[in-house]
Amino acid sequence: MTHDPSLPATPSGSSAPSLPVIEISGSPRDRGRQYGEAVRDRLRAAMGYYEAAFGASAGLTWQQVTARAERWLEPVGAYAPELVEEMRGTAEGAGVDLLDVLALNARGEVIYDKSFASMGESGGQDGDERADGCTSFALFGEASGDGHVYAGQNWDWRAGVADTLVMLRIVQPPKPTLIMQVEAGQVGRQGASSAGIALNANGLGGRFDDAVGLPQTVVRRTVLDQPSVTDALEVLCRARAHIASNALLTCREGFAIDLETTPAGHGWMYPTDGLLVHGNHYQAGIPAPLAARGYRPMAADSLVRVPRAEQGLRALRGASGPEESRKLIRQAMSDHLGHPEGLCTHPDPRKPELTHWTTLISSLADLTTGDYYATAGTPCDHEYQHLPWNLYDGPPGR
Repeated sequence: MTHDPSLPATPSGSSAPSLPVIEISGSPRDRGRQYGEAVRDRLRAAMGYYEAAFGASAGLTWQQVTARAERWLEPVGAYAPELVEEMRGTAEGAGVDLLDVLALNARGEVIYDKSFASMGESGGQDGDERADGCTSFALFGEASGDGHVYAGQNWDWRAGVADTLVMLRIVQPPKPTLIMQVEAGQVGRQGASSAGIALNANGLGGRFDDAVGLPQTVVRRTVLDQPSVTDALEVLCRARAHIASNALLTCREGFAIDLETTPAGHGWMYPTDGLLVHGNHYQAGIPAPLAARGYRPMAADSLVRVPRAEQGLRALRGASGPEESRKLIRQAMSDHLGHPEGLCTHPDPRKPELTHWTTLISSLADLTTGDYYATAGTPCDHEYQHLPWNLYDGPPGR
């Protein structure tokens, strides 16, 4: 792969950065304690970053953020009490308060909820805050070239949280074993399970009403906890999330579906010839409440990222095996059209450092073999890290 000389490169001869890998097991409270102890420093770093970020964007102290985050304690406790217990254990292990951990799990909801900051009447739709950036994909059948089923994404978010990221393995029989990439303290984000299901997610931004819904971390973890793709879809169709978000589900049998989930209803898409890509704009249809207000994509670069990813990933049709497929996927997800904010996103030096965005992790799950890969930073500069766990080492959940 040719490297653009205008972009930063890993120095020759230096050791490549790697993501921390953490495994937790036992009861929800025990899992949380193990998690909190393992990520204590990273969790506190996350609190420090968001304290500064919310202070700059909304004039809120961290104590004010956690006080407002308490609104999610009751609905999460009613929907997934075991996840509140896991958060409680995490707080104990890290030596912080439960509301600190809850606020980290609801950081997206805090950012896009107009009651927390002056973002315009649509809770961000008319303001300066862009959607949680990501480009997700599913590949199988003729699209994968080697016959494997692949799922992954470039996770684009605040560069300031790079030192808070961990790869987390959760052993929780009889539920499926999970592998996820998360910010320290979060109970869920994106990943895959021993049931052969991958969830990749993309922010869509905006609020539709004033009802209190579930944080995305809780919804996504509940999706991955399911034993089958139909059960996972049931969660996405029935859960009342606080903000709009996109979910791309892929399963090892060679099936994928994308759901644009909003409080105003859902849209869905299926792959074309085994390839499906989604970004941070509505692709299945614009919800009526947003259309009525004159919808405009919050992340303009999403309009570039999606077709560029599709174009790059089509090269897999000629792949001779998994090694070549991984090389082609990484190459596709390293595209720099629109630099610095493109498919492979780099911090924009024209903007304040606190608001810098970057591709934090580029992930790839081979649902055929159970191998999981992730980059510790932008894929153009970082090789895939082959995680020490196989998805199918744990209980299948079936």
